Amino acid sequence: MRYQLYREQQLNCDRETAWMFFSSPNNLAKITPKDMGFTVLSGFNDDDAIYEGMLIDYTVSPLFGVPLKWQTKIIQVDYLVSFTDFQEKGPYKLWHHRHEFLSNEKGVLMKDTVYYELPFGFLGTIVHVLLVKNKVKSIFDYRHQVLEKMFNSKP
Repeated sequence: MRYQLYREQQLNCDRETAWMFFSSPNNLAKITPKDMGFTVLSGFNDDDAIYEGMLIDYTVSPLFGVPLKWQTKIIQVDYLVSFTDFQEKGPYKLWHHRHEFLSNEKGVLMKDTVYYELPFGFLGTIVHVLLVKNKVKSIFDYRHQVLEKMFNSKP
Protein backbone atom coordinates (compact mmCIF):
# COMPACT_ATOMS: atom_id res chain seq x y z
CA MET A 1 0.00 0.00 0.00
CA ARG A 2 1.25 3.50 -0.86
CA TYR A 3 1.24 6.20 1.83
CA GLN A 4 1.63 9.97 1.70
CA LEU A 5 3.07 12.43 4.19
CA TYR A 6 2.60 16.14 3.53
CA ARG A 7 4.08 18.98 5.54
CA GLU A 8 4.33 22.75 5.18
CA GLN A 9 6.50 25.10 7.18
CA GLN A 10 6.95 28.85 6.98
CA LEU A 11 10.61 29.86 7.09
CA ASN A 12 11.70 33.41 7.83
CA CYS A 13 14.42 33.61 5.21
CA ASP A 14 14.74 34.22 1.49
CA ARG A 15 14.38 31.45 -1.05
CA GLU A 16 18.11 31.38 -1.85
CA THR A 17 18.96 30.71 1.81
CA ALA A 18 16.35 27.94 2.06
CA TRP A 19 17.52 26.41 -1.21
CA MET A 20 21.19 26.40 -0.22
CA PHE A 21 20.41 24.69 3.08
CA PHE A 22 17.98 22.02 1.86
CA SER A 23 19.73 21.16 -1.38
CA SER A 24 22.98 20.31 0.44
CA PRO A 25 23.11 16.60 1.41
CA ASN A 26 25.51 17.51 4.22
CA ASN A 27 22.69 19.31 6.06
CA LEU A 28 20.40 16.27 6.23
CA ALA A 29 22.02 14.95 9.40
CA LYS A 30 21.37 18.32 11.10
CA ILE A 31 17.60 17.89 10.73
CA THR A 32 17.40 14.15 11.42
CA PRO A 33 16.98 12.77 14.96
CA LYS A 34 20.29 11.61 16.42
CA ASP A 35 18.87 8.17 17.29
CA MET A 36 18.50 7.50 13.55
CA GLY A 37 22.26 7.19 13.16
CA PHE A 38 22.01 9.12 9.91
CA THR A 39 25.34 9.52 8.10
CA VAL A 40 25.99 10.85 4.61
CA LEU A 41 28.60 8.59 3.02
CA SER A 42 28.95 10.47 -0.26
CA GLY A 43 31.73 13.06 -0.13
CA PHE A 44 30.12 16.39 -0.97
CA ASN A 45 31.39 19.87 -0.25
CA ASP A 46 28.90 22.21 1.42
CA ASP A 47 28.73 24.34 -1.72
CA ASP A 48 28.27 21.47 -4.23
CA ALA A 49 25.22 22.24 -6.37
CA ILE A 50 22.41 19.70 -6.54
CA TYR A 51 21.75 18.28 -10.02
CA GLU A 52 19.48 15.78 -11.73
CA GLY A 53 21.07 12.36 -11.55
CA MET A 54 23.02 13.10 -8.36
CA LEU A 55 23.37 9.96 -6.21
CA ILE A 56 23.58 10.30 -2.44
CA ASP A 57 24.59 7.37 -0.22
CA TYR A 58 23.74 7.19 3.49
CA THR A 59 23.54 4.83 6.38
CA VAL A 60 20.54 5.10 8.63
CA SER A 61 19.24 3.09 11.58
CA PRO A 62 15.47 3.70 11.50
CA LEU A 63 14.35 0.78 13.67
CA PHE A 64 15.99 -1.07 16.54
CA GLY A 65 19.41 0.51 15.82
CA VAL A 66 19.99 -1.74 12.80
CA PRO A 67 22.11 0.16 10.25
CA LEU A 68 20.83 0.14 6.67
CA LYS A 69 22.35 1.47 3.48
CA TRP A 70 20.21 3.96 1.60
CA GLN A 71 20.82 5.56 -1.76
CA THR A 72 18.71 8.34 -3.22
CA LYS A 73 18.84 9.86 -6.66
CA ILE A 74 17.87 13.43 -7.45
CA ILE A 75 15.39 12.97 -10.28
CA GLN A 76 14.14 16.56 -10.69
CA VAL A 77 15.61 20.00 -10.05
CA ASP A 78 13.98 23.36 -10.73
CA TYR A 79 16.55 25.76 -9.28
CA LEU A 80 15.24 27.71 -6.26
CA VAL A 81 11.76 26.20 -6.74
CA SER A 82 11.80 22.43 -6.16
CA PHE A 83 13.74 19.21 -6.21
CA THR A 84 12.76 15.57 -5.88
CA ASP A 85 14.72 12.66 -4.46
CA PHE A 86 13.87 9.05 -5.17
CA GLN A 87 15.16 5.98 -3.33
CA GLU A 88 17.34 3.86 -5.58
CA LYS A 89 18.33 1.39 -2.83
CA GLY A 90 17.09 1.15 0.71
CA PRO A 91 14.47 -0.02 3.17
CA TYR A 92 11.39 1.12 1.25
CA LYS A 93 9.72 -0.36 -1.79
CA LEU A 94 9.11 3.26 -2.82
CA TRP A 95 10.37 6.59 -1.45
CA HIS A 96 9.61 9.70 -3.51
CA HIS A 97 10.20 13.04 -1.74
CA ARG A 98 9.38 16.37 -3.38
CA HIS A 99 10.70 19.57 -1.78
CA GLU A 100 9.11 22.89 -2.81
CA PHE A 101 10.06 26.47 -1.91
CA LEU A 102 7.50 29.23 -2.46
CA SER A 103 8.37 32.86 -1.77
CA ASN A 104 5.79 34.86 0.12
CA GLU A 105 5.54 38.07 2.20
CA LYS A 106 6.89 36.24 5.29
CA GLY A 107 9.83 34.55 3.57
CA VAL A 108 9.52 31.03 2.17
CA LEU A 109 6.79 28.46 2.46
CA MET A 110 8.52 25.09 2.33
CA LYS A 111 6.46 22.07 1.31
CA ASP A 112 7.41 18.41 1.63
CA THR A 113 5.40 15.70 -0.09
CA VAL A 114 6.57 12.15 0.49
CA TYR A 115 5.08 9.08 -1.13
CA TYR A 116 6.34 5.84 0.33
CA GLU A 117 5.56 2.15 0.29
CA LEU A 118 6.93 -0.73 2.31
CA PRO A 119 7.94 -4.10 0.92
CA PHE A 120 6.36 -7.42 1.92
CA GLY A 121 2.72 -6.73 0.99
CA PHE A 122 0.33 -7.39 3.87
CA LEU A 123 3.22 -7.77 6.35
CA GLY A 124 4.47 -4.34 5.26
CA THR A 125 1.03 -2.91 6.00
CA ILE A 126 1.15 -4.32 9.52
CA VAL A 127 4.69 -3.00 10.09
CA HIS A 128 3.54 0.40 8.83
CA VAL A 129 0.69 0.55 11.33
CA LEU A 130 2.78 -0.71 14.24
CA LEU A 131 6.09 1.09 13.64
CA VAL A 132 6.80 2.96 10.45
CA LYS A 133 3.92 5.44 10.29
CA ASN A 134 4.75 6.95 13.67
CA LYS A 135 8.49 6.83 12.98
CA VAL A 136 8.17 8.78 9.72
CA LYS A 137 5.87 11.27 11.44
CA SER A 138 8.30 11.70 14.35
CA ILE A 139 11.22 12.33 11.97
CA PHE A 140 9.32 15.15 10.28
CA ASP A 141 8.12 16.49 13.66
CA TYR A 142 11.76 16.65 14.79
CA ARG A 143 12.72 18.32 11.54
CA HIS A 144 10.01 20.95 12.08
CA GLN A 145 11.33 21.76 15.56
CA VAL A 146 14.94 22.07 14.40
CA LEU A 147 13.96 24.29 11.46
CA GLU A 148 11.90 26.52 13.76
CA LYS A 149 15.01 27.12 15.86
CA MET A 150 17.27 27.60 12.84
CA PHE A 151 15.09 29.87 10.72
CA ASN A 152 12.34 31.32 12.90
CA SER A 153 13.87 32.06 16.30
CA LYS A 154 14.72 35.66 17.04
CA PRO A 155 18.34 36.22 18.09
